[in-house]
This record gives sequence, structure tokens and C-alpha cells, in this order.
Amino acid sequence: MTNAPKSDAATAADAFSRAPFSKGGLMLADGTFFEGTGFGAAGSAIGEVCFNTAMTGYQEILSDPSYAGQIVAFTFPHIGIVGTNDEDIETITPVVRGLVVRADAESPSNYRSLLALDGWLKKHNIPAVAGIDTRALTSMIREKGMPHGVVVNLGGKELDRDALIKQAKSFAGLEGLDLAKDVTARQMYKWDEMPWAWNEGYNKEGKPSFRVTVIDYGVKRNILRLLAGMGADITVVPASATTEEVMRHKPHGVLLSNGPGDPAATGAYAIPTIQGVIDTGVPVFGICLGHQMLGLALGAKTRKMAQGHHGANHPVKDLTTGKVEIVSMNHGFTVDRESLPKAVSETHVSLFDDTNCGLRVEGKDVFSVQYHPEASPGPMDSHYLFERFAEAAKKRA
Repeated sequence: MTNAPKSDAATAADAFSRAPFSKGGLMLADGTFFEGTGFGAAGSAIGEVCFNTAMTGYQEILSDPSYAGQIVAFTFPHIGIVGTNDEDIETITPVVRGLVVRADAESPSNYRSLLALDGWLKKHNIPAVAGIDTRALTSMIREKGMPHGVVVNLGGKELDRDALIKQAKSFAGLEGLDLAKDVTARQMYKWDEMPWAWNEGYNKEGKPSFRVTVIDYGVKRNILRLLAGMGADITVVPASATTEEVMRHKPHGVLLSNGPGDPAATGAYAIPTIQGVIDTGVPVFGICLGHQMLGLALGAKTRKMAQGHHGANHPVKDLTTGKVEIVSMNHGFTVDRESLPKAVSETHVSLFDDTNCGLRVEGKDVFSVQYHPEASPGPMDSHYLFERFAEAAKKRA
């Protein structure tokens, strides 16, 4: 009796099935080694190591283009509990370098789960390590800043510590690095997908009432979804777009998206465009990297942070209302408030370290925030920013 051939689905499942025990670890550039168990893709990846304090949303975090060049270590001990699916993603091509967890869930439980985290990481060629002391790693980052490191899933290979240390030391870091060019769209495209609805999935925007051009420095899909949900006819353009290319679509508002890397490096070509857009008088809304580059375009300066802000539980105060929002953050650079010009006011501050988290131009519909208002830790504390932007744009429609 011969065995029946496997179906395509079974063959695909085998490709992302759980591998047998594999040695793994995280090697830092100073020689500190955290030994653990490798999972996800076999191999190694180099990057800046940051910790993220979110308890949920690991798939959205790992697919956020803003994590280009970084290795993410979660402080929450159990990651992978609800598996992964094809809807909770911010891009179809994740660029995070690697993943570090205390414990990965080998048997996820959720009705929407299609693939375990291990298989999802294999699918996207992302190496990971579990079983390390993430509390000790987090404490080290808090005290010394974000180190350069190598996450390695050895498979059946032997550990070569000297080679890993050399590899970690070879990473130049994120300062002066323009990563937006690596994650931006290669050409202009339209977007009409709206926010996810329970048991319905993503509906399409059918009757837009105003036009928005989004400059893509690494835009998260949920930013586009919320804009579509507000009634926007959305055109997305590459990070390198000129003012003429942005305004060619006759937008009633322009959004500067999130993204990875050093804002000053990306700003070398993006700042003239942003300044030109501001001069047209259309409303401008910046998010994360877009916030930092708006600050640069207005004459402010940015600086590298020691450990950055990465998590979904950050308290931010709105100085215009006195209200506190619980927000999602992911950034390693910040706008220096002392460098803000007189015509620009600070609107939001972090209650963790008092760093700048928002600004606006007096007398104009030009504003931005450092955090991610499209995320839902509050869960909707910050959606008013999209409403403000939409109302300003509709006035020009």
C-alpha cells in the first residue's frame, strides 16, 4: 500500500513546521552572550537591540517597517500565544532583523490563527531566540543604551563566539543611516482598504470626500486604513517624491508617514519636499519619523536616544487640553524641544522622560506627533488626530 501524495496545504505546512531543538543566542558587541534556543529562520542577523514593553500585538510590531535595522526583545515573557494570521500585519515584507523572547508559544490558541509564530518567522526569514533572561537584557539596555548585537539560530551548527562578536562589532549603527529608501514604495499607488471590522475583515472605501497624498517613509497599513475610514481618497508616493510629485495629485492634505533610520539622513532629500508642501498651504500631518522630519523642515534638530521608546503603554500628555493618552511608540530619535523655532509650539510630551512628542505651527494646519495614533493601546485615545487632519483637509475639498 502506498501513501497518498500530500496536498499543497500540507506541503506548505511542513515547510514552516517546528524544527527540532536548536541552539541559539544573542551576542552583544561587548562580548556579553545570552544563550537560548533558536527558532524561526536558521541563521544570524545583526542590528541594534531594543526592548518592547507591549503585551500584545507582536505580529503588528514585527511587521512594522520602522523596525528596519533592529532586533526586538519583548519584555512580556510569553510571545506567540495567539499565533499569526494574514490580517494583523503592517507590511507584507517585514524588515525587522531578529526577535528575542523569554518563551515562545509552540501551540498557539486563537480562532484567527493560521500559522504559529515560529512558522511565520521562517516564512519571512527572521531568526529568533527564546529562553534567555529578557529582564537582565532589558536592565542592561536601560543602563547602557541600545547595544549592537547578533541574534543567532544555529540549527545543527556549532557556536563560534569570536565570529559572532566580530559580526556584532561590524554593525555601524543607525545614526546617519537612511533606511526609508529601503522600505518605501517603489512607485505611486492608490489605497482604499478601511479598518478591520469584527467578522467582516477589511471593507473598501467607496465614496471618498477628500484627497490625501501620503509620503511613504515606511508607512504602516493601519495609518492608511484609518485615513480611508475617514473618507480619504488616498495616493501613496515614494519617500523620494518631490514637492511637484506630491502636489500633482491635488491633495487636500498631506501625511508624512512613520519609518526607520536617522531622520537627518532621510531629511537630506525629504526636507526640501516637506518645506515645499508647507508653502502650498495644505494641511500637513506627521507621524513618528514624519514628525521628526517635519521638525527638521521647520528648523529644529533631532538627536539619538539612549534606549528609545518602544511599547504600547506609554503615557503622553496633550499640553493643549491637559489630557493624558496611552499610546504606542517606536522610535530611537527625538526632536530637541530646545531647538524649536518661535513659530512652532510643543503640543505633547512623554510622561516617562519629558521628551517631545508633538508640535504644531502657529496659525497653520501643520502638526505632528511622535507616537502612533493609528495603534490602539488606549484603545482610541489618539484617533482625534486623524479627525483633526480630516476636518482641515475637508475644508479645502
